[in-house]
Amino acid sequence: MTDLPTFIAGLPKVELHVHHVGSASPRIVAELAARHEGRSPVPADPELLADYFAFRDFAHFIEVYLSVVDLIRDPEDVWILTHEVARELARQQVRYAELTVTPYSHVHRGIPAPAFCEAIEDARKRAEADFGIELRWCFDIPGEAGLPAAEQTLRIALEQRPDGLISFGLGGPEIGVPRPQFKPYFDQARAAGLRSVPHAGETTGPETVWDALRELGAERIGHGISAVLDPQLLADLAERQIALEVCPTSNVRTRAVATIEEHPLPQLVEAGLLVTVNSDDPPMFGTTLNDEYAMAARLLGIGPEGLAGLARNAVTASFLEPGEKSRISAEIDAHLAAETR
Repeated sequence: MTDLPTFIAGLPKVELHVHHVGSASPRIVAELAARHEGRSPVPADPELLADYFAFRDFAHFIEVYLSVVDLIRDPEDVWILTHEVARELARQQVRYAELTVTPYSHVHRGIPAPAFCEAIEDARKRAEADFGIELRWCFDIPGEAGLPAAEQTLRIALEQRPDGLISFGLGGPEIGVPRPQFKPYFDQARAAGLRSVPHAGETTGPETVWDALRELGAERIGHGISAVLDPQLLADLAERQIALEVCPTSNVRTRAVATIEEHPLPQLVEAGLLVTVNSDDPPMFGTTLNDEYAMAARLLGIGPEGLAGLARNAVTASFLEPGEKSRISAEIDAHLAAETR
């Protein structure tokens, strides 16, 4: 049998919670910063980015994140970023990823919505041909920008409706951004056939998760870790098998959880929830999806069988067609059999 890092490196995976701009590698961020030197606080030296990405708290993370968003100035930047994100995911044996994309942030900064959607779609198709990875989009509302951002995000989603768009989300800060105010926008998105995948319960308590379920019709929850504080919520999520998109390193780096040893992943799994492991904003948090699987193995005390189970959870919770789910699940099973015989 191979060692655990080798097993994880070869394990076919599905990534359900990863942000488009937040996945920009240090090399790409530095190149973009150099292109816009003098107009951005972001260092143009990849070696300095680790310090720049040392977050004091969640509010500071949002501040730094938006400074990187400011580097995406034209459709070519969008295309390069998207293609490079796909390349890095494919290197980790990711077969399918649902990328969280925030079109409002780019349109608000001057990229026309049709050009933005054309760039991500062209890069998506090219990435599938180049790397064999399938990408889909979750268009999310940046909560800190309020209802005008929700209105514009919905309009872009429904008017442009790129082929890869499958879901509608809500990101950004949770504190001071109540979920119920976004209900009308989620209602319209769901009526148009988009799936509901808001962030909730990351830096706020279980009530935010309840709001996401009751008001926004959430089919999966981004993060959702504070559910561990509410036994009734845990029971409801377990019974309905509403998946949590858990991102352990992210939660520590943004100070949502004090230390990795205190992360509630084991309690969530023990409660019978459909838990998936994801990377969120991997270069910003100094992690990869492979690293997150290794972290999950340590926190849960599991080996190849358990890790393959987590990989299957992500397939189950994805919005893939049944045939594609079966295909990737079969790949996971074949990898497990080959590596443990």
